[in-house]
Amino acid sequence: MRTKFALYLAAALCGLLIIDPVFPPYFQGGARETLSGPIPATVLKVIDGDTVIVRARIWLGQAVETKVRLTGINAPELNGRCEKERHLAQRARQVLTEAIDGKPVSLSNIVYGKYAGRVLASLAVSGGGDASLTLIKAGLARPYSGGKRRSWCGEGD
Repeated sequence: MRTKFALYLAAALCGLLIIDPVFPPYFQGGARETLSGPIPATVLKVIDGDTVIVRARIWLGQAVETKVRLTGINAPELNGRCEKERHLAQRARQVLTEAIDGKPVSLSNIVYGKYAGRVLASLAVSGGGDASLTLIKAGLARPYSGGKRRSWCGEGD
């Protein structure tokens, strides 16, 4: 009985040793690896005021496509709770799209997001500065560092 248990335990430990190098962000006990950048990228699509899809050049002849949430801000949601929020969300997406306008961008301070397949990063537009600051100055995003988000619908603002 003990021999069988020892074999199962050894197999489980070997499995963890194999999985950890393959999926490091999910098995590091909360440690967050940061890629400081800048990483050159092209925005393929603006999803909303704080999320874009980019093609990032990670090496000579190598690029990856990924969803990026802009760090440090919260923009209104397109499927928001009230008409005001939905209107502001459309405007935020429009302002971000116009700010990027096909220009090269760079990503910095890149970390894995809490949702699979997405990273958090600062996005700088060539000749236009930090995209997050552009949205904050336009009143279409708020500084955000976690926790409960304030409503865009007027309650509790």
